[in-house]
Amino acid sequence: MKINGIDRERDFDFGRVSADYATFRDIYPQSMYDKLVMLGIGREGQQILDLGSGTAVLPVRLSRTGAIFTATDISAEQVKVGERRVRERGIDNIRFKVCAAEDTGFADNSFDVVTAVQCFQYFDAEKAAREIRRVLRPDGHFCKIFMDWLPYEDEVIAEMERLVLSYNPAWNGGGFKTYDYSYPAWAQGRFEIETIHSYNAMLEFTKEGWLGRIKTCRGVGASLPEDRIRAFEHEYRSMLEKYGEPLRLKHQIHIELYRVLK
Repeated sequence: MKINGIDRERDFDFGRVSADYATFRDIYPQSMYDKLVMLGIGREGQQILDLGSGTAVLPVRLSRTGAIFTATDISAEQVKVGERRVRERGIDNIRFKVCAAEDTGFADNSFDVVTAVQCFQYFDAEKAAREIRRVLRPDGHFCKIFMDWLPYEDEVIAEMERLVLSYNPAWNGGGFKTYDYSYPAWAQGRFEIETIHSYNAMLEFTKEGWLGRIKTCRGVGASLPEDRIRAFEHEYRSMLEKYGEPLRLKHQIHIELYRVLK
């Protein structure tokens, strides 16, 4: 796909890295899931639509709560891998559908909660917000979540970004700073903010786990040709030799919880 404002509108496809995605992108800390439950996301019997679900990381991790999940993604390969993960774990409260966030095909007022984790930037915000409002029940909630590494506060991350840019100068998926919230235009007339929760966390990775996480990012595995991915992997593995394990890397988790505007 190509998206205005993303990597100079160059093609990327997370479906190319679905197998590794399932292995290396289940990285959100337990504290994040605990905070979501505290905010009422995942109550027993709650109908939750997870947009841009990829390999269903969030539904799988919250499936124990007794909520009923529908995991959707525009990539058929991502959904296929997600379905296999769910079967292997014997989870029976997650269903899947291949569809765009802007046009899900679900009936009006179908869900209690819609979630979007690390993906809203890939949607047409206005169209997606309209669709989210349509499928939510009158007392429904939309939870927008993202987690960013912080290169200006962590040299290991800064070094990684420099290397990715040397292989893919068009990549603009780095350079994150501590996030400052402002009420977004797409929410106007549809949602009001109920709560915002941001916090920093030091996440631990093995070197192979961190390398796998970076290989599956948009700037590497989702966009580079195979020979360039192999070259990146070789060079970055060598660069990581100077660090001990585990790597402890600084990230920011940001949760925005909106309720349907009455």
